[in-house]
Amino acid sequence: MILDYKNSSIYYEDIGTGPVVVLLHGFLETSAMWLDFIPQLSQNNRVISIDLLGHGKSDCIGYVHTMEDMADAVSAVLSELQIIKAKIIGHSMGGYVALALAEQRPALVESLCLMNSTFEADDNERKIVRSRANVMVKTNLENMVRISFANLFSANSKTRFKCAYESALSIALKTTVQGYIAANEGMRLRPNRFKIFNSIRKTKLLILGKKDILINVKQLKSQTKDTKIIIEELSEGHMSHIENKSDLSYLISHFVE
Repeated sequence: MILDYKNSSIYYEDIGTGPVVVLLHGFLETSAMWLDFIPQLSQNNRVISIDLLGHGKSDCIGYVHTMEDMADAVSAVLSELQIIKAKIIGHSMGGYVALALAEQRPALVESLCLMNSTFEADDNERKIVRSRANVMVKTNLENMVRISFANLFSANSKTRFKCAYESALSIALKTTVQGYIAANEGMRLRPNRFKIFNSIRKTKLLILGKKDILINVKQLKSQTKDTKIIIEELSEGHMSHIENKSDLSYLISHFVE
């Protein structure tokens, strides 16, 4: 389905009936990343998956898509569907968007799963990396996408899950220069939202990969030690929906229940 949003198109799918579960993909991904999980989740839930700004079939609306901008677009879809409360699962960048949405509409987000994601802001080193990437991508989009994407998998996963890796990469390579820059800059600008995550009314879950080089698992464990935030660790890297599909399916099924 398509929502007309600020003279642009936002693509989403709405499947099943029952309590609402919203699925938000990560950087260089689309809502297609959830295809293997939607049939199970939609048996007892209404599952809404959305292509975030500048990804998949959703248009760009600028050269900077802040996490707040993306959350506004998600909010517009949910308002169109008359959704007043939902459980949200956000992968990587999708988790950052979910946190921005929770800050904007705290009554809407009743439970939140950050999957291979974090409530922390980028450190200075990561901000510099993003800024450099946004310069380089203007002249060599394909190479930058391939480099960015390769860092998402643990060392041996690209071989073990070659077919799924190539399929996901082919989707990533369809990202436009504008979509890449706008999202990457938006992630660079995002604030720390620990307080927002910790304030979620019901379940707050962190699903982390032990070999994920993009997430500081040790630091997150330390920061959440005396909270009601639940942490589940999987064996591989940043792409748990490919690298730990069975274990992830179990965890998110219990999360939505």
